[in-house]
Amino acid sequence: MRISKPNTKMGSIDFLLFATIMLLVAIGVVMVYSASSYKAFFDKSTRDSMFYLKRQGLWAIIGTFLMFFTVKFDYKRIKKYTKLLMIVSVIFLLAVFAFESRKGAQRWITLGSVGFQPSEIAKYIVVLYMAKSIELKGGRKIETMLYGVLPYLLVSAFYAGLVFAEKNLSIAAVIMIVTLIILYVSGAKITHVLGVVGLVVLGGIAGIIFEPYRMARFTSFLNPWSDPKGKGYQLIQSLLAMGSGGIWGMGLGRSRQKCYYIPEPHNDFIFSIIGEELGLIGCTVIVILFIVFVWRGIVIAIRAKDTYGTILATGITSVIAVQAIINIAVVTGAMPVTGVPLPFISYGGSALTINMIAVGILLNISRQTESG
Repeated sequence: MRISKPNTKMGSIDFLLFATIMLLVAIGVVMVYSASSYKAFFDKSTRDSMFYLKRQGLWAIIGTFLMFFTVKFDYKRIKKYTKLLMIVSVIFLLAVFAFESRKGAQRWITLGSVGFQPSEIAKYIVVLYMAKSIELKGGRKIETMLYGVLPYLLVSAFYAGLVFAEKNLSIAAVIMIVTLIILYVSGAKITHVLGVVGLVVLGGIAGIIFEPYRMARFTSFLNPWSDPKGKGYQLIQSLLAMGSGGIWGMGLGRSRQKCYYIPEPHNDFIFSIIGEELGLIGCTVIVILFIVFVWRGIVIAIRAKDTYGTILATGITSVIAVQAIINIAVVTGAMPVTGVPLPFISYGGSALTINMIAVGILLNISRQTESG
């Protein structure tokens, strides 16, 4: 564990990371339009094939401006706002219960036509808290279970519990997985981490068993064709889309599964539309871009001049990487269906904006590295 070094000189941003993010966002805007145009045109509430394109494009522009702001905002200054951000995020997480549920879940705060999910903020708040606290504690305490690991697990479990109460097991799982990654990178003993992994897995299993709709999703994942018109429908349609695309794809805008076969094709299952329209080649490009993102995030974390920057870079990279892995695994049938959007690509203004703010912080850290 390293000690913070003062008087850090600002350098240039990691251009490869910046280019990767902007390319992912650009692909996302195009694919949101392609995946949503049919639904938006025939939907009585919109009647505009460009409805989702306009909204996603606007949020992409807003997110880009906010990203440039955080690129210039010294990440070390965030420390003094951590407690305030933690309190505000808890208030938001509780406030969702005052709003109407959507599809049986209460995840949204809606103000007029604008809404956002506080869980999108919570996963980064946990990262900010851990980065500040681990730097203050130093490297030795993190090796102990009582003083090093347990306090972070309790705080993360608290936030994950609030998210879980909103019936959002997937983001709750992301919070806990990212917590474990940060603890391991920070120097926690592997035996402690593995023990906690076991508890998290047991908690996840319990969350599935004691909630009927999650259990139904799990059983349909094992054999979606046992209920092809019910619980297995979404996964089957996703697999049909990706299989239809082949190697080269059917061509941009030529998806058939987006025509009311895959529900909400511009959201969690947009990767299957990419597979259908752009084929294996298009999917491979997306995967490579996320691999490049993870690679540059790791490099930035290693080169950061202080412990706070290292943990912050690790956490931000992990949040996006874990979500991307889960989303792609769900769409390809490698794990049960769950509501995790594909970062930078799936439709959703709040998620896109918050992710771009986080990336702006990551880029700011890249300006203050050993090689900067």
